[in-house]
Amino acid sequence: MNHFGTISLNTNRLTLRKFKSSDIKEAYENWTSDNKVTTFLTWETHSSEEITKNIINNWINSYDNKNFYQWAIILKNENINIGTISIVELDESLQSVTIGYCIGSKWWNQGIVSEAFKEVIEFLFKEVKVNKIISSHDVENPNSGKVMLKCGLKYEGTNIKGIRDISLYGLVKREYKI
Repeated sequence: MNHFGTISLNTNRLTLRKFKSSDIKEAYENWTSDNKVTTFLTWETHSSEEITKNIINNWINSYDNKNFYQWAIILKNENINIGTISIVELDESLQSVTIGYCIGSKWWNQGIVSEAFKEVIEFLFKEVKVNKIISSHDVENPNSGKVMLKCGLKYEGTNIKGIRDISLYGLVKREYKI
């Protein structure tokens, strides 16, 4: 794989970029403290801005690693941070990546995550040269699966992860239409 790290990507409505310290307050207000957002995620709702600060500062400190990909999702028209999309798992031997994402509930059902995910998929296949993109969701959160299908991933099955059932999706490079 050809690693570039978290470089800025743009769509019609969004800028996907590295997090900055100035994102901490908005991230906390717009999504990390939103109980609806974390219902089906692997991390708990942030009870203080300090928790968000520590995590974002950790991401900022990781940007020197060329195989670290953690984008802030910024609405261009309002210039606000509404979420994140990232590589949560990277397998060099298989040249595969697993993508995770979340945005504040105020922006759900507007096609924002699909728009961001499609841009990340194109970047990963064209530039990073991954062979497979994987994503998953809690079976009780079918809307996340709709995003994956809309972005071209195919349902691969359901697995038990911990005490939850997880639906798995994937897209291989040979099936991606560039």
